[in-house]
Amino acid sequence: MASDAQSPVVSFVGGDHGAWRVDRMTVLVGDPIAEAKRLDIERAVVRAGQGAWVLRGSLSHMRYTTRDESLKLTSKQQGLGRPEAICGALIPIRKSAGWWALAQDERRAIYEERSRHTSIGLEYLPRIARKLHHSRDLGEPFDFLTWFEFAPEHEPAFDELLARLRDSEEWHYVDREIDIRVRLVG
Repeated sequence: MASDAQSPVVSFVGGDHGAWRVDRMTVLVGDPIAEAKRLDIERAVVRAGQGAWVLRGSLSHMRYTTRDESLKLTSKQQGLGRPEAICGALIPIRKSAGWWALAQDERRAIYEERSRHTSIGLEYLPRIARKLHHSRDLGEPFDFLTWFEFAPEHEPAFDELLARLRDSEEWHYVDREIDIRVRLVG
């Protein structure tokens, strides 16, 4: 993936081409998307029709994170594209209308004070690298696209991270989620 200095829009293209082989696609809640053999990541707006599906998101500031939490994340987080991180996951998520009807401070209270989203995530850094892409304001079918990369030996830790997050109050507001697991093949 290219540097953040390029287009703020990232397109995840599922189809027959791309550096990442799709190992499995698991629908956790909501409607599925078309099956794909490969995943390509483009730092540009890619239009529909260039694959089985195109999911777009924009890079943005962290919306529910305090300055202190952001500094902790930055100090522990390693970048994407590490040579040993040949496993990845794209997790598109849409939250319910009930979530979006809450005020910002109410969402923050659920996100961190009660669900501990950032605190839990910090426990798995630097083993697991991640980048959040916002899709809701782009009119996409998901609100968030989270891209993760990790070494094969860290997949059990990644699964544990997801289980802990999915067991939180915050996930009661998720009405669509797909877990797309991939492996870098070049």
